[in-house]
Amino acid sequence: MSGDPEADVVAAGEGGDDVGGSGDELVDMSTDPDTGDTGDTGDIVDASTAPDDVEVSEPPADVDIAALVAERDEYKELAMRVQADFENYRKRQQAQAEGDRDRATGRLAEALLPVLDAAEAAYVQHPEEVGPVFNVMLTELKKLGLESLDLESEPFDPNLAEAVAHEPGDGGDVVVSEVLRSGYRWRGKTLRAAMVRTKD
Repeated sequence: MSGDPEADVVAAGEGGDDVGGSGDELVDMSTDPDTGDTGDTGDIVDASTAPDDVEVSEPPADVDIAALVAERDEYKELAMRVQADFENYRKRQQAQAEGDRDRATGRLAEALLPVLDAAEAAYVQHPEEVGPVFNVMLTELKKLGLESLDLESEPFDPNLAEAVAHEPGDGGDVVVSEVLRSGYRWRGKTLRAAMVRTKD
């Protein structure tokens, strides 16, 4: 301090500028000026210290591998049996549904037999007039599964025909000589046997 108060103030001001200037030039030494990385390496692990191989733990010595395989095979066989049972059930249900449908439509076809008999009788009397309609009727019913049995001159089969008359012949095999009433098959099964005359 000098005796002059103004000189002391000026000196103090110049000293403050020096301090301020030095404060602007302070550098954070914790940061690398070239890369910008901080010097904190506390969480970085050196890869060279990592283990080369990962150790795989062995299964416990008390595990029975054979028992596990046997249990797996048992469950597999059970699943296969369940699947087979389901397939059999599905097939039975399908067969039952088809049988019910065939019986229902068979009853309808059987109910139409008197109509077919009347149409056939009319066809015999008036073939030109009734023939086209009768043939169309048979064709459409055949698409559904109805077939007329063509037995004339065929060997007599009691499953397909009922013999109501017989005429003697040469003594050979019995055959159908005349169809008196047509027989019909519905989807491979005899719906009504034919009424025939036979001869041997």
